[in-house]
Amino acid sequence: MWRTNGMNDEQPINIELRVRNVGALFNDLDPSPFQNKDLDDDAEDFIVGWAREYSVATPLALRIHVEEAPDNDPSEMVREAIHHYFSYRDQLPSLEFRRVMREGRTSLFIGLLFLFSCLLAQTYLPSTENAFLSFLRESLTIAGWVAMSQPLQTYLYDWWPIRRRHRIYSKLSRIPVTLMLPKTYSREQHETWRPT
Repeated sequence: MWRTNGMNDEQPINIELRVRNVGALFNDLDPSPFQNKDLDDDAEDFIVGWAREYSVATPLALRIHVEEAPDNDPSEMVREAIHHYFSYRDQLPSLEFRRVMREGRTSLFIGLLFLFSCLLAQTYLPSTENAFLSFLRESLTIAGWVAMSQPLQTYLYDWWPIRRRHRIYSKLSRIPVTLMLPKTYSREQHETWRPT
């Protein structure tokens, strides 16, 4: 079970994360300089998962408990690296939003063209009591509106999760980060994620 503490209006809610050493926070395969490294996937999922649990307006803080003391205090470097990483991640939803809107415009154009074609084809069908022609007329109407389902899905629903991700990453790019090194670690009883 994972928990956070600090459920109080004045204080931010703390996301508590425990790691063996500072290097466990970051992706081992990323050759970038320390401040530009990608976060470890599990660490990112843990932080973002907890941030999603709360309203974007709820203040959050990240406390990282480090079990092995480093030679120098890396607090500022870790803070900058986490902020830099989430600033980078914050750009991705904006790109995705533009892509979804571009695809939405294309599908809207195609959908409207198809709907117009179906409605136009209906006008050329004779209005008789023939069951087959009535069926064909209704089928054209339904097909035209079904073609509009994708653009409607895009413009009504698909952009919401993208905007929410953008707001979460934006918030995490400014989150207060505290590194709890062994000398300051107070052994509070919080169940937190520990990387394997």
